Amino acid sequence: MNQTSEAVAKILLELDAVTLNSKKPFRYASGILSPVYTDCRVLMAYPDKRRLIRDFYIEVIEKSGVDFEVVAGTATAGIPHAAWIADKRNLPMVYVRGKAKDHGKENMMEGIIKKGQKAVIIEDLISTGESAINSVNVVRAAGGEVNHVFAIITYGLKKAEQNFNQNKLKLITLTTFKEVVEQAQKMNYISKEEVQMILDWTKDPVSWGKQMGFE
Repeated sequence: MNQTSEAVAKILLELDAVTLNSKKPFRYASGILSPVYTDCRVLMAYPDKRRLIRDFYIEVIEKSGVDFEVVAGTATAGIPHAAWIADKRNLPMVYVRGKAKDHGKENMMEGIIKKGQKAVIIEDLISTGESAINSVNVVRAAGGEVNHVFAIITYGLKKAEQNFNQNKLKLITLTTFKEVVEQAQKMNYISKEEVQMILDWTKDPVSWGKQMGFE
C-alpha cells in the first residue's frame, strides 16, 4: 500500500464514507447483501478532507502522464470532485447525466466539449463500472477523446475489469477496497478474522450473503 492509498483509506474510514459490517450486512437496491456500504458524498461536508482528495486526484492524474484538456464528472457523485479538479487546474468541465433531460434540448451532457478534445472521466466509486462507461460513451459521442477513468475507490469486481477492457479504458484509483479493508483492520475497525470474510464478497457479490448464512 503506497502513501496515497493509505491516506485515502484512512479518510474514507474515519468519515464513514466506507462502512464495513460483516455481522449485519447491507441490503443493496439490487437485493444483494454486502459487508460494505460506500458513500463518498460525505466528503463534501469536510473542506479540508475534500481538498486532500482533490489534490490526490491531481497527483495521480499527473503521475499517469495522461494528456487532457477537459475534466468530465459522472452524475452525481463525480460532479463535485470534477469541479474541484477543474477549478484547481483552470480547465473546462462537463458532466454527464444519468439519463437525458426530458425537456429542452434533452441533453445527456452539460457543458461544452469540442471535437477532438481530450478528456478524463472523474468518478467516486467503481462497482461494475457501468456509470463511468456510460459517461465515457457520452463524451465520445460528443466528439471528445477518453481513454482513462479516475476514481477514489474500486471494489475490484471482475465485472468492472471486463467492462473496462471491452471499452478500451484504463482505470486508475486512489485506493482499493482491499486496501481499505486492510487499513480498517490496522485501525481496529474490524477484526483480523473478518478481513477475508469481507474480501470474499468481491469474488461473488450475488451469492455472498447465502454463502455466509445470512439468507
